[in-house]
Amino acid sequence: MTKLVTIFGGSGFVGRYIARHMAKAGWRVRVAVRRPNEAIFVRPYGVVGQVEPVFCNIRDDDSVRSAMTGADVVINCVGTFDKGGKNNFSAVHEDGAGRIARIAAEQGVQRMVHLSAIGAHPAGRSLYAQSKAAGEAAVLTFMPDAVILRPSVVFGTEDQLFNRFATMTRFTPALPLVGGNAKFQPVYVDDVAKAAVAAALGAGQGVYELGGPDQVSFRDMMRLMLRVIRRRRLIVNIPFVAAAPMGAVSDLVASMSLGLIPPQITADQVKQLRQDNVVADGAQGFADLGITPVAMEAVLPDYLWRFRPSGQYDAIKESARNLRA
Repeated sequence: MTKLVTIFGGSGFVGRYIARHMAKAGWRVRVAVRRPNEAIFVRPYGVVGQVEPVFCNIRDDDSVRSAMTGADVVINCVGTFDKGGKNNFSAVHEDGAGRIARIAAEQGVQRMVHLSAIGAHPAGRSLYAQSKAAGEAAVLTFMPDAVILRPSVVFGTEDQLFNRFATMTRFTPALPLVGGNAKFQPVYVDDVAKAAVAAALGAGQGVYELGGPDQVSFRDMMRLMLRVIRRRRLIVNIPFVAAAPMGAVSDLVASMSLGLIPPQITADQVKQLRQDNVVADGAQGFADLGITPVAMEAVLPDYLWRFRPSGQYDAIKESARNLRA
């Protein structure tokens, strides 16, 4: 009988790529999400009935148990950037991850893969980093052989990084950055998915820090993006002394509006940007899983072209100008 994998958060940014790869590998895929009707798009990843979205609330034991019944492997991709509300850092990163691991152990699941983040540490600067570390500890308490994946900032077609800043270039002559000098190791979403699938199929053990081939500053990431979309914008680095109160005010506005006005940057994100987000020296990484990560330059043009001044016609116009010359 074909083996079954349950992917919690399997319709999210990273989860959908994992679901697609697991389906291609011949597995039955159960995509556990809060809104299965909005995850119908995962069904064509496999043959009829191979990939199925199901309802799951990771804050509820029975819901998690139902979504996991019969699974051979469990992959947890659920994460949040919201520190408030019912689905806050603690509820999702720590309690939710621990619940999934505990029930996986109860049901005799063979293997678990858990997506965390670079920078996860009990004494991290941000609540986000602390909650990620607490989640890792909770997972390993119940599934000590679980594989932990810690990606740096993830980019890809559906990302909320380059797409967000590229959208801003349409309306503003400048790009304001907090932590412009912070170092990142941007990693392609499909490479993270390949690492998760390799771990799910039995490769490796322990913790893996996943970073792309380049370590670059936040400012240099934006410079590359601007080259790709062929726009000129002034990059303004906002000092932390100004960013901290901005984050606090943004949090307050979001809270007072009951979330109707999302924060542009939170106080916790400001704290995160005070430190680099790169693979630690000596850490296990892509190479240990037999994966060669793809560089940003090879991927960004594939989905950022629509932000160019003339969109899909920009290259044609440039070619025409060259012909006239």
